[in-house]
Amino acid sequence: MSTPTKTSSIKTVNPFNNEVVKEFEAMSADQVSAIIDKADEAFKTWKNTSFEARAKVMHQVAKIMRERKEELGKLATLEMGKLIAESIYEVELSADIFDYYADKAAELLADHPLEVQHGEAFLSYEPIGVILSVQPWNFPYYQITRSAAAHVMAGNTMVLKHASNVPQCAQIMEDIFKEAGLPDGVYTNLFVAGKDIEPLVANTKIKGVTLTGSKPAGASIAAAAGAQVKKSTLELGGSDPFIVLEDVDLQQAVEVAVAGRMWNAGQVCVSPKRVLVPASKYEAFLSKTKDAFAQLKVGNPLDADTNVAPLSSEKAAVDVVAQVQKAAEQGAHVILGGKRVDRAGAFVEPTLITDITPDMDAYYEEIFGPVFQLYRYNTIDEAIEIANATEFGLGGTVFGKDTQKAVEVARKIDTGMVYINHVTGIAPELPFGGTKESGYGREQSPAGIYEFVNAKLIRTTTPDANY
Repeated sequence: MSTPTKTSSIKTVNPFNNEVVKEFEAMSADQVSAIIDKADEAFKTWKNTSFEARAKVMHQVAKIMRERKEELGKLATLEMGKLIAESIYEVELSADIFDYYADKAAELLADHPLEVQHGEAFLSYEPIGVILSVQPWNFPYYQITRSAAAHVMAGNTMVLKHASNVPQCAQIMEDIFKEAGLPDGVYTNLFVAGKDIEPLVANTKIKGVTLTGSKPAGASIAAAAGAQVKKSTLELGGSDPFIVLEDVDLQQAVEVAVAGRMWNAGQVCVSPKRVLVPASKYEAFLSKTKDAFAQLKVGNPLDADTNVAPLSSEKAAVDVVAQVQKAAEQGAHVILGGKRVDRAGAFVEPTLITDITPDMDAYYEEIFGPVFQLYRYNTIDEAIEIANATEFGLGGTVFGKDTQKAVEVARKIDTGMVYINHVTGIAPELPFGGTKESGYGREQSPAGIYEFVNAKLIRTTTPDANY
């Protein structure tokens, strides 16, 4: 462990033992302004670079990430604590997304012809300039990739403000871009504190903002962007329902729900945070869930047999325990867990809560940790009502053997994504995003590349035409 020489909010603190590893000095306003100027200047060339040349760089980024996946994975585990297998998987997923847009961008952004009565018309998709990307810590590579792969491949340039607790992951991605041959200024990491983000939006050379984070942060950035008439996209978390149907394979549903909830120590926007079980299956489901919890091992995220990692920070652990305690004070039953693990590090016990009612905060809010909330319902309409009660609308799951029935239920859930017989997942070709207070806009898939391009209409006609 290195000895800090300064006090900074931008630092690596290993959540396994809460030791400070490395600190970074925040950039000055002049440094940040110069970086944005350089990104704007780089855009003038990058926007005219061929798709073939852009793709060559993106494929090289993917190649480097795969070659260095163990190193990158260990760095993510060091900075935010996730299981090493999850970290390596994240690196591989990110590489797949870079390859996806490298392969698809030219096709997706080709001129799109429109049917007209006279002459010709088409949409020309053109990049708009410098994009400010503001990203969280829970998937330090994937969150970068989700915005950068599409928008840089489309011809935009990007400046990244990453979470202050994953600075080394942020910097190594910029290094990889440079190693892959990306021109200077096309993608640059900013070391700035969270409080300094909003003023950046007012910079006239920033043309759009994409943010994944909390509702307050999203509201602040969206307001700042709106005041400047700039496009923004937001992903602001979720409290995903997991609806178990009557015809379910109970053991399978329990295993999927528990594993999904403990994924990344519960710090996943689309993990199944509220599990809804029919009354006829409730006691059996609860019993099997207790059995599944008994198999969970909290420990060193670098150990292969650990399946519950520490939370990302001491503050995260304190906040989750406080939410659980409040639920208990309001009348919920904490069946298992609910406390800190008696060891160094940002650990919270895997927690099982039941009997949550609309009078409790936990009924509506997102608990971002290893907390499994179990509900019972009497009718499917009641299940849908519970599922839709929260302000969030990101993902969800319906679990049952009759997939037609499951799809019917899925259509009634107010979210941006619903998976049948699987927790809400991630794939390069599938759109990711929510509705309600989970935000707006889409990332990944064909939809993701259109968020920050100008769909310009070009019309060829004659002076005597009606239009």
